[in-house]
Amino acid sequence: MEAVKVVFAGTPEFALPSLEALANHPQMEVAAVYTQPDRPAGRGKKLTPSPVKRLAVSLGVPVLQPDTLKTAVAVETLQNLGPALMVVTAYGLILPSAILAVPRLGCVNVHASLLPRWRGAAPIQRAIEAGDTVTGVTLMQMESGLDSGPMLASETVTIEPLDTAASLHDRLAAAGGRLLAENLDALLNGELESEPQAVEGVTYATKLSREESVVDWHLDAESISRRIRAFNPWPMAETRLGEVRLRLLLAEPVANCLVGEMPGEVLSANADGIVIACGDGAVRVTQLQKPGSRPMAVRDFLNGNPIAEGQRLG
Repeated sequence: MEAVKVVFAGTPEFALPSLEALANHPQMEVAAVYTQPDRPAGRGKKLTPSPVKRLAVSLGVPVLQPDTLKTAVAVETLQNLGPALMVVTAYGLILPSAILAVPRLGCVNVHASLLPRWRGAAPIQRAIEAGDTVTGVTLMQMESGLDSGPMLASETVTIEPLDTAASLHDRLAAAGGRLLAENLDALLNGELESEPQAVEGVTYATKLSREESVVDWHLDAESISRRIRAFNPWPMAETRLGEVRLRLLLAEPVANCLVGEMPGEVLSANADGIVIACGDGAVRVTQLQKPGSRPMAVRDFLNGNPIAEGQRLG
């Protein structure tokens, strides 16, 4: 049987299991991989390929890195590849209608939420920030709207109490690759039934910004701890201790803590964590980082950076 030509579009680590699912399918030929242009990274700001590009090169698959797909040249390039299907996972560029119309079987997206909840750019982080206890991945037929197309399949993933965006990302990425692999045959054979997204329950996961990273200690403990975990590994929740900027990587609310303290005041600091008063309740920070240093557990951090009860953060 002649292999079915597919193209893949993705950029970060989240997309890797989905690309692997396509590359490992016996009836598919990955004709090309689209990924965003190399970006400066590291202290030397050296141009660095995306994780998807590195995997594609290792697989011997041609790589395309256009700045935009909104040109006649981009449409013609895709047409010349002759794909029956295009799979998109965390690509980061908008696919215009002219691109969506090229593949015979259309374009499908592996999205990191249970749609219609958390359409948009940052579904993993916003789910943790909102206090959701479950999320998942959705295989969706793409259309011109933002993550609004009909759903083809989904898988639910539990959000654990101490999940960070990094830990949840890894489980969702694996689930996305698994979901795609399990449904590829049915997708190729036209056997997947689509389901329109519900009108009720639509939420949007707006893009993260560095401006959100500064901790407001006047918020309640639950909200602060969720934001700290949601912003790990980027943009990282930040606060100040005097002139020192601290990144907070992991935290949890403290039950039955002292009340009436000033928000941001250190209630205790020991090997178990740094307990900090909030507008309502307190949080225990268990992992943090100084600029230029590696992330550290509180036990190790306090050995060289003593913090005293009564000091104020913020």
